[in-house]
Amino acid sequence: MPKITFIGAGSTVFAKNLLGDILSYPELAQSEIALFDIDADRLGTSEIVAHRVAQTLGAQPTISATTDRRAALDGADYAICMIQVAGYKPGTVVDFEVPKKYGLRQTIADTLGIGGIMRGLRTIPVLLDMCADMESLCPDVTFLQYVNPMAMNCWAINRATKIKTVGLCHSVQHTAWELSQDIGVPVEDMNYIVAGVNHFAFYLKLERDGQDLYPEVRRVLDEGRVPATNRVRYEMFKRLGYFVTESSEHFSEYVPYFIKRDRPDLIETFNIPLDEYIRRCENQIAGWEEQRRAIEGGAPLEVERSVEYGSTIIHSLETGKPSVIYGNVANNGLIDNLPQGCCVEVPCVVDKNGVQPTKIGTLPPHLAALMQTQVNVQGLTVEAALTGKREHIYHAAMLDPHTAAELSLDQIWSLVDDLIEAHGGWLPEYH
Repeated sequence: MPKITFIGAGSTVFAKNLLGDILSYPELAQSEIALFDIDADRLGTSEIVAHRVAQTLGAQPTISATTDRRAALDGADYAICMIQVAGYKPGTVVDFEVPKKYGLRQTIADTLGIGGIMRGLRTIPVLLDMCADMESLCPDVTFLQYVNPMAMNCWAINRATKIKTVGLCHSVQHTAWELSQDIGVPVEDMNYIVAGVNHFAFYLKLERDGQDLYPEVRRVLDEGRVPATNRVRYEMFKRLGYFVTESSEHFSEYVPYFIKRDRPDLIETFNIPLDEYIRRCENQIAGWEEQRRAIEGGAPLEVERSVEYGSTIIHSLETGKPSVIYGNVANNGLIDNLPQGCCVEVPCVVDKNGVQPTKIGTLPPHLAALMQTQVNVQGLTVEAALTGKREHIYHAAMLDPHTAAELSLDQIWSLVDDLIEAHGGWLPEYH
């Protein structure tokens, strides 16, 4: 049976969903599960949940919990990462509040933009340290990476380590479900091909039984049926002709068109939830203690399969039964008009031979050009993390579409300085 290590297992709800997915496979029901977190209290709750998930499913895994990362990784076949470096405070709060002093507003701030840059800079060193442990303790491990900023993290891991990694997100499958609701076609009847970079990939094909479904998506626009929470994506679809995978609240901060200090009407017109992630975190923190007491007190625990790809990958690698997932992998000849080596999101076949990405070829030129604006920021952030050169941080911020649209060069340089100072010991020294 494989050993599966959860890194950041104190993310109890997400860990519970992934455990339920894994243990629902009979072939994985007796796996060795190692839970690791630096927060002993949350880890303890997750250990209770893990045993209850196993009991609910009638599975018999071996479960251990430890605050010793090396012990958890020793001999692991799979490592699943779900950490947040610096947490809500100071990490997320700093990413929002310091830019806000410059008039720079964000919605999520975890993938691109100045918030994504800073999250990447504090996360990449931690991931590389983990990979160094893996290289000595479990060099053949498959590293399933769920942490944002996904593309930056995976790009850095692929450049700086020998560990096999695939970045996993749920934006493709969630968007497919949302589109199915909008156009009235069951999601299981839809066939699609998606490619690009994480949170910035597009449905290149969308069909049912060989019939193009994009006319149905256009009808949603024409008939005024665009959901209030999805106005940004439908506006971009109207301009680009392809539908993007990430939510409107995310996408609004990746481009320079929607969040503008001197155009508050755009915020209202496109229903953009500024500071949404801050509010979400505060609500989750406020409700955690009650949720924890319910979990530990024996409240009913429902276990249903999620749409996450992690368990599917493990099952296919272990059994050889093929599956198709969307993974974030190195662009080694996969997309011709994006830089080689950057991190791209493409369909992958998984079986005993591993995670095998699909060659896409050439993207529509306007989509590739728009993605390049994201890749520029990702690449410079990775360069800063790997070289320790402060200049790359300035340049990453300078080339970020939203930041550049709102701030002058002097303001951008000053903002970066303020953010580095506010992060303190959560960042390495830059020269």
